[in-house]
Amino acid sequence: MTDHKPITVEVLDENFELSLDDLCQACAVRAELIIAMVEEGMIEPCGASPSDWRFTGPTLRRVEITLRLQRDLNLNLPGAALAVDLLDEIEYLRERLRILDKDLLP
Repeated sequence: MTDHKPITVEVLDENFELSLDDLCQACAVRAELIIAMVEEGMIEPCGASPSDWRFTGPTLRRVEITLRLQRDLNLNLPGAALAVDLLDEIEYLRERLRILDKDLLP
């Protein structure tokens, strides 16, 4: 695979699916990195084997965030996995707090 500039994608529909090749192209990475992310438990494909794998929109976002963490903070894959999980948890808690605030305010 030749090196390409990554494409920035805003996920408008979480139901669309990407193949392994599509995900690699969208993020400008080799399949080995995506496979390592699957093995690390960072992303979960649908499908039995890499040739059958399908990834959703949120997976694309996770991969892009992971790549940014690795580039900007020089994190290894397990460190980036932990950071992405913590970022997801923060986002979840903020949303819960927003809902609670909305329910409590007149």
